[in-house]
Amino acid sequence: MTNKSHDADVAFIKALAELLRENDLTELQVKRDYAEDDSLNVRVSRQMFAAPVAPVQVAAAAAPVAAAPMAAAASATVATDDPADHPGAVTSPMVGTAYLAPEPGAASFIKVGQQVSEGETLLIVEAMKTMNHIPSPRSGTVKRILVEDGAAVEFGSPLVILE
Repeated sequence: MTNKSHDADVAFIKALAELLRENDLTELQVKRDYAEDDSLNVRVSRQMFAAPVAPVQVAAAAAPVAAAPMAAAASATVATDDPADHPGAVTSPMVGTAYLAPEPGAASFIKVGQQVSEGETLLIVEAMKTMNHIPSPRSGTVKRILVEDGAAVEFGSPLVILE
């Protein structure tokens, strides 16, 4: 790749990051094909941290009466929508890249609705060039797969919901 092309790619990535910020997005992924075997894959993401919602009792005491039902609805929505709070959530034990299959083109380890046994591999998290098999902590049914193949994961982020 020439230096001119490199400069153009850097400018393109900066523009994507600006789009991410301006539109309050958490992730943006783009693939640019230049030639048959020359392309640029870019994934720009950022962590969004929500402010904790105060318990309903505190909100009701501190806010006017009309705001209390809205605070209660907001706290109920936050509690049920966060997959990390689900009792069947399997979380990442490390920072890395999640892979749903043992190798590119192979069948996924798991599918939604599949029964899994305790200790069965759910997916792989690659960290520092080491492929770490993530075992099922218990037997159950896969209800949701929360990561995409090749996605970056953080320590403690939910990967799969088992019930």
